[in-house]
Amino acid sequence: MGEQHGATRKRLVGDVIGDKMDKTVVVTVERTVRHPRYGKVIRQVKKYKVHDEGNACRVGDQVLIVESRPLSREKRWVVERILKRADTGLPVEGVE
Repeated sequence: MGEQHGATRKRLVGDVIGDKMDKTVVVTVERTVRHPRYGKVIRQVKKYKVHDEGNACRVGDQVLIVESRPLSREKRWVVERILKRADTGLPVEGVE
């Protein structure tokens, strides 16, 4: 994918929580932020619909997702690679 004018695409790491759709998975990305007034660290979880071309992802997998052009009404992210499989927890070699 050609990047223009030095624009870097956002990359996030998250866990697959849904794989019922064809070529689409639902990924949750968790981040911690400090509350603006009270200073307490809170967890924020956001769900993304992500394009998975080969239907390779399963529930529980940890994946690296990358920003892309709009692929459908809600899909703007693509699975770049699977970092950990759900069943073994071991890093994945050569899976795209």
